[in-house]
Amino acid sequence: MQRNVENFIGCESSYEDAKIVLFGAPFDSTTSFRPGARFGPAAMRHESFGLETYSPYQDKDLEDLAVFDSGDLELCFGSSEMALADIEARAREIVSDGKFPLLLGGEHLVTLGAVRAVLEKYPELHIVHFDAHADLRDDYLGAQLSHACVLRRCHDLIGDGRIHQFCIRSGERAEFRFAAQHTDMHPFSFDGLAELTEQLTCTQVPVYLTIDLDCLDPSAFPGTGTPEAGGVSFLQLLDAIRTITQANIVAADVNELAPMLDTSGVSTATACKVLRELLLALHV
Repeated sequence: MQRNVENFIGCESSYEDAKIVLFGAPFDSTTSFRPGARFGPAAMRHESFGLETYSPYQDKDLEDLAVFDSGDLELCFGSSEMALADIEARAREIVSDGKFPLLLGGEHLVTLGAVRAVLEKYPELHIVHFDAHADLRDDYLGAQLSHACVLRRCHDLIGDGRIHQFCIRSGERAEFRFAAQHTDMHPFSFDGLAELTEQLTCTQVPVYLTIDLDCLDPSAFPGTGTPEAGGVSFLQLLDAIRTITQANIVAADVNELAPMLDTSGVSTATACKVLRELLLALHV
């Protein structure tokens, strides 16, 4: 596996030495409102050079980490299943080599491919989900492989009580009723995250962290396909990341940046900083 030509800032380790491996999934073929998330991973790499590698929030520096950036996968935009299979194969390779996969989306459906691979190694996997949307529809306009269904498909794999959802403020009535019976949903905010982290840490169960950036309020992050008013602030998200990463996080993703939907560039800059802070918060 060769290093990408343009890496995320500070992520210049060799694959052999790396503990964390970034890989992009530039896919947005099931986006239901505004497309463009396929351009998110490349934009994050390019714009990351507007950041410092050092985080004053955590007093840590990316230059002290061993992170390899493998670049973006070349995915089939005409087939969700083919795209998911390619994502799954890359995640499986990374996990099999004893490294931490960190996926950059793309729309949120890409999470399913990574979860499939990680679940093979960690059958007791829990998922912690930051998002504006429940993503629990059984289908969207007849398609069961949709960004609107991704956590429902993950539930098909891992079952009740192992999906923990935060900041959710949008979805069909049926999704919220499904969540009341099958997932651990915390609507509107990160209330309950500290208590959940303590539980997960005590049991040391493996955790997959998926961050849909539209959990942020659109006043701070307008560059996303389905913005929802009433979201959290960047500092609240940063605090949540520092909290949940005390648990046994074994894989993660950051998704749903659509850079051209915010011509100011603020959303891309925010996404870059979220990724930097996540990388530095992980205990890998």
